[in-house]
Amino acid sequence: MTTARTSSLTLEEFLLLPETKPASEFIDSRIYQKPMPQGKHSRLQLKFCNAVNQVAETPQIALAFPELRCTFGGRSIVPDASVFVWERIPFEADGEVPNVFEIYPDWTVEILSPDQRATKVISNILHCIRHGTQLGWLIDPLERLILAFIAGQEPIELTGGDSLPIPKFLTLDLTVEQVFGWLKVAD
Repeated sequence: MTTARTSSLTLEEFLLLPETKPASEFIDSRIYQKPMPQGKHSRLQLKFCNAVNQVAETPQIALAFPELRCTFGGRSIVPDASVFVWERIPFEADGEVPNVFEIYPDWTVEILSPDQRATKVISNILHCIRHGTQLGWLIDPLERLILAFIAGQEPIELTGGDSLPIPKFLTLDLTVEQVFGWLKVAD
């Protein structure tokens, strides 16, 4: 289960602490340690990032990052996957990707772990949406469903052959079945 401890630290002080494994997040003056990713979680995270980067990296449209700390709006969170439009990535002067992202992702993806509370994860997705994120997915491997959060709309529950909403900046056709199909490794 995600552990929380009340903190008298400020966000700035939290960011000076050493990183934990698994990652800790700073939400409403509390520190939450994320659960350790398990097999299904890791596989979905890897395949999602690969699918996005395969179509978006070379043409410099966007980049997907696994477990990237994003600090904005008074929180420091670590979505399971974050996608950033190319023009918003704060590249360093030499063109390298920076270590610090003090911006919201354009697309945030959370993969629910068996011992994780959905409400905390949804709260992080909604925080992202309130600060400018275009799309959030909550992937639930146990229920085989994906909740999509789109700015200005009610959440959408998607299952089976439903097509998944994709941000306008990206051309990628995926169904719920295809995403959960990533859990099977080809022979």
